[in-house]
Amino acid sequence: MSEASEPDRAPVEEGAFGRIVTWWAVAGCGLLAGVVLVNVWTVVGPWVGLPFAGDFELTEMGVAVAVFTFLPYCQLTRQNVSADIFTSGAGPRVRAGLMALGSAVALGFAALLIWRMWLGMIDQKTYAYATTILQVPIWWAYVPILVSLAMLLLASLATLGRELGDAR
Repeated sequence: MSEASEPDRAPVEEGAFGRIVTWWAVAGCGLLAGVVLVNVWTVVGPWVGLPFAGDFELTEMGVAVAVFTFLPYCQLTRQNVSADIFTSGAGPRVRAGLMALGSAVALGFAALLIWRMWLGMIDQKTYAYATTILQVPIWWAYVPILVSLAMLLLASLATLGRELGDAR
């Protein structure tokens, strides 16, 4: 939703949780910057005699983790994709109700993914799956992803409560 059509509330939760979510997303930005540097090294390295083996493995894991770090921030700051063209004529209570529905969907999505990613991590660890070249245990990437999903679940609860209050 656009800023003009939002209820009069700060988009970012105040307090410690909002700061933690923000810094978690900033850490995801740092991780993406690291992935970019690895890819630059991959291109430039062979020219100067410093090839980088396993770059695609680190890129794959790094981008996956980074994407998940952004989900709680997007939820908490109301930056998820929305179809304003369909709701621009609706009243504030209807928009808040639709936003609450979106938060409920995000809550269900987070709960389902926490469950499935936890089981996936246990399998990866049990069978000692690792990347082919660097032999990095794949389950390592699941840990920050699960942290991100737990934060998404909490952010969804926070926004759901806020939006249900706005719908009244």
